[in-house]
Amino acid sequence: MSTVEAPAKSRAQIKERTLRKDNWRLYPVSIFVIFTAWVVYATVRAFWGAAFYVPEFHYLTPFYSPCLNEICDNVTVNGHTGSAAEFGTFLPAGTRGWIPFAAISLPFLLLFRLTCYYYRKAYYRSFWLSPPACAVREPHGAYTGERRFPLIVQNLHRYFFLAAVAISLLNTYDALRAFHGKDGGFGIGLGTIILVGNVILLWLYTLSCHSCRHIVGGRLKHFSKNPIRYKAWGWVSKINERHGMYALITLGSLVVADLYIMLVASETITDLRIFN
Repeated sequence: MSTVEAPAKSRAQIKERTLRKDNWRLYPVSIFVIFTAWVVYATVRAFWGAAFYVPEFHYLTPFYSPCLNEICDNVTVNGHTGSAAEFGTFLPAGTRGWIPFAAISLPFLLLFRLTCYYYRKAYYRSFWLSPPACAVREPHGAYTGERRFPLIVQNLHRYFFLAAVAISLLNTYDALRAFHGKDGGFGIGLGTIILVGNVILLWLYTLSCHSCRHIVGGRLKHFSKNPIRYKAWGWVSKINERHGMYALITLGSLVVADLYIMLVASETITDLRIFN
């Protein structure tokens, strides 16, 4: 009669940090570089206080929307003067340099991305090495989860999603205003296309959020009784599969939109006009 060995009293001790043979360091290192570069660029631009609006074509960079500083009220570029303060000026001019111009929207956008499920994985692995990759031992000796401050704030992601929807609507308004011609009528320039492309990507990132998927199709017992929500849930589920891709692409589209408007607003280049 065969005997059964008693289970081991402790986990197997492996000297190697991991048995993986692939280049698992590529993801955390590349994400660390991308995120760091983006944060540096976005921080500098958010507090720059110049080259953010082109009055002639109504181009407003997403980093300054809504523009609430007194300086936003009268902007002159290439002899054209206009106001980027569509919703008033709540911040006095003296706040330039220590409060971002888009002081209302930027904190919520930052919190939405910081609490995003994809971004959690990205910066947990790249900045905290918790863990740096699957099947790789992490340097931390204890794990408390997201039950304590500040990580307990991650549970508020669903509410930051609602704020992100409101800000995406604001970005859509900015993109529509960019259909402005030289004579004051309808017009399209390269800046218009860039702003529209950016807002489309922002909507794809926002609507592919896991919280959006739950709001659309969650807490339903019978999809057959809710055909419209079922179709919407199916569409959101499809773009949800690429949520991480949209999260990274929108970082690039935001920089492209801001950089182009900065170059035009600083009169470094002229806008390429397609129509009027």
